[in-house]
Amino acid sequence: MFQNHAKIVQFISLANEITGRKKLQKMIFISKKLNYAFTEKYNFHIYGPYSEELTLRIEELCEMGFLQESCTDKGSYIQYAYQVTSEGDRFLETMDAVPKNLERCIDLMMDKSSRFLELVSTLLYFDHLEKEEQIEKLHIVKNKLKFSAEEIDAAYDFIGQLERQSRNLKN
Repeated sequence: MFQNHAKIVQFISLANEITGRKKLQKMIFISKKLNYAFTEKYNFHIYGPYSEELTLRIEELCEMGFLQESCTDKGSYIQYAYQVTSEGDRFLETMDAVPKNLERCIDLMMDKSSRFLELVSTLLYFDHLEKEEQIEKLHIVKNKLKFSAEEIDAAYDFIGQLERQSRNLKN
């Protein structure tokens, strides 16, 4: 019943701590696109792919005491961070084994900024389109962010790196 909740706790546990709601949303979406078993439905939103389901699960996990949400006032915004509690660690004992190489993919994503993960997840959201169409769509929906050709190339390189990493150890 709580298997989908447990996957989120496991993900955050593997990351140790995830700072930023946007970053958490993008990391789960990217992992889902890499065929890891996340079931949350995503729609396109202001900051790219967004899952209301994931937001609700995170809130429920915090209320159940499995996750701790901390807030830091950054002046013009509040920054949220998520960690697994000791109660969450006990909850994880009900979880299946960690999918192969998910931890490595998480590590790679943790090293990236939220802005970069927003770019990557937006390109992946439109992965049903040809590359040129993806880039056109990106420039339409993310015009204000003014992603450079170098950033877009880096995003495609990163997607390739994640795909190779997830494919290598799934077999």
